Order: sequence, then structure tokens, then C-alpha cells
Amino acid sequence: MTAARFVRFLLLYGLAGAGLAALILWLFPGTLEPPHRPVNVVEVREAPAGASQDGRMVREEGPVSYADAVDAAAPAVVNIFTAKRVVRRDNPFEDDPFFRRFFGDQQRERERTETNLGSGVIISSDGYILTNNHVVEGADEIQVALQDGRSSQATVVGTDPETDLAVLHVRLEPLPVITLGRSDELRVGDVVLAIGNPFGVGQTVTKGIVSATGRSQLGLSTFENFIQTDAAINPGNSGGALINAHGDVVGINTAIFSGSGGSHGIGFAIPARLARGVMESIIEHGRMIRGWAGVEVQNLSGSLAEGFGLDGARGVIVAGVMRDGPAAAAGLEPGDVIFRINGQQVGDVQDLLHLITEIHPGEEARIEGLSSGEERDWNLRVVERPAARLLNR
Repeated sequence: MTAARFVRFLLLYGLAGAGLAALILWLFPGTLEPPHRPVNVVEVREAPAGASQDGRMVREEGPVSYADAVDAAAPAVVNIFTAKRVVRRDNPFEDDPFFRRFFGDQQRERERTETNLGSGVIISSDGYILTNNHVVEGADEIQVALQDGRSSQATVVGTDPETDLAVLHVRLEPLPVITLGRSDELRVGDVVLAIGNPFGVGQTVTKGIVSATGRSQLGLSTFENFIQTDAAINPGNSGGALINAHGDVVGINTAIFSGSGGSHGIGFAIPARLARGVMESIIEHGRMIRGWAGVEVQNLSGSLAEGFGLDGARGVIVAGVMRDGPAAAAGLEPGDVIFRINGQQVGDVQDLLHLITEIHPGEEARIEGLSSGEERDWNLRVVERPAARLLNR
């Protein structure tokens, strides 16, 4: 076979093969398609436009505003200015025995006025205002200024140093009133707003969240159950309102944790539930009436629990009983362990304090615990808690 005939042979059969292939593709177009494979589809559920994650609708035109909450609460938050007259001697060496020998006690005295500022919350259209005791303690004059520009002298209805609360009264009408919220329903992460008069610059609102609840053992007062917040609280905010996103007061701003005197994002407020109980007692009786058991206790720590053979148990240990007090009359002794009062668990010292103080004087409390390693119940008749100054003698 010559070269020319071989070339013609290849061309002839090549064209025939190409034609056959074209015919097959025309008759069966899916022949060269890749095999079908299932595609994994991820279903994403999107929130409808304008809805927040908790289901409440928010405005689409911008971020959430708390202006409505502030409008509802701010008019009932007042600025408080106090004045205290102090008498001081001119001689700087009055306490030096050497100089007293020559000048004696005949030294000129001079009166000066110390001023302080704080905030308060109007909680009644009758003119009652809730604030901190340390804002008005020892004051000779108290001036209250409202957001609308009105002002009035205030009188002290009563104070409770053990919670650092005080109730004032003003004679003004009409008065805006704040709504008391349910502080026991607060959750860590809830938005809160602090309203007050920091540094005397005028009414100011700051925003934060609830950082913690039930803070105690801070050394601020006898009865501690603080709300912790990072909303900026500064000097002058004391006695002001901590409100929720609805404008209800959930706490009374009381203290900050700071080495410089300014806000470091750790502030404390007295829960509205505790403040309300103190306020109602002061308005009705002129003082806070609490139950008292006459017993000193300490927390049942891990090592103490192990020593008593009570691994994992929660309660308090009786460290001492007051002579002729209710606990002594009921038969409680040092070393006894208290687990429950009227069926409610006693987890620590603060629990016992709050449970006893909520019992009305004259009523009985049923105490469950251990004595000498054996289960025992005591019936304790609660009496009125003596004033703090008497307890500290």
C-alpha cells in the first residue's frame, strides 16, 4: 500500500467515525453529562425583618432607644443637696498637751458648713422620697430639686443605717412618681440605666447591664443583697434610680468599687424589693422593724463541714448566742448547725439574716438542724431587732 492510499484510508475511516459519534450525541444528548450527585442543602432560618431574638419587635430605622424608659422615670428622680453645720476650733494645736498648758481651753470656735449632694426617687404622690442614708445622715438642711425646676425643703421621715436607706418627705403638688419594678426577676445581662446627679453636673443617664445579683459580704451594710452593674455610677448618684428597659426602678444606686473615686464599671444598687420593705416600715412606724433571733453564726465552710461529718451540706454554724435572747431561750447552743428556717434553706449568714428579719416580732420560727451530731428542731419566738448602735455596744 502506497503512502497516498494509506492517507486516503485514514481520512475515510476518520470521517466515518466522527460522523457516527455526532449521530450518537444527537440521538442521546445526556451521554457525556457527569453522573448526578445529590447536593447537601443547609436550611437557614432567618428572623423576620424588624424582630429581635427574643421575639419583640424593634424599629428598623436604627438601634434600639431607651428614651421612652428615661422619659417615664427621670421626672421622678430628684437631686438632693444637704448642709451640715460643723463647729471647729481655730487653734491647730488644740490636741497638743504642750500648747494646752499655755492656752488652756479658751480657744475661739468657728462654725462652718459642710455640703453634700446625692439623688433620690419619688415613690409616692404624697411626697415620699427614697434615698441612701449616707446622703442625708447628720444633715441640718436638706434641699430637693426636681427635674422640672421646682425645689423644696425636705424632712427626714426615718432612716435605716443597716441597709443604708432613708425616707424623706416634701410638700409639693403635683409630683411625678416612679414605678417600682420586680428586682427579683432581674437576670444577669439585662439592660439597666442609672439616673442621678453625678458630681452635681445635673441629671445624667448612663447605660449598662446587670453584672451580677445577690452580691454580699462587701462590708457596705449589715444587710447586703446588691445588684451589681457596669452602668457608670459616680459620687452624686447615690440614692438615684437604677431602672430597667421599661422605666421601672429595680434598684437604688448606693456604692461603687473604685480606688480613685470614679466609676470603674463596678457599681452596686439595693434591690427594689428590699428597699420597698424598708420604705413601707419607715412610713408606717417611723423606723425599720425587723425580727431578731439573738444568735451569731458563721458559714459552714468545706473544712468545717468535713469536721462535722457533713460533706456537701449547706448551712450555718452557731458561733454564739446572746444572753437572755430568743436563741438562748429556744435552746440553741454554740456548735449547733442550722439548715432551714420555716422550711427555707439557709445557705449562708446572709440567708439567715434575711429569713429572720422577715419574720414579724412575736411570731415563732421553726429551725431545723443538728445538735451534737443528731437532727433537732427548735421553736424560736422572734423579737424586734435592737437598733444597730445597741448591738454594737
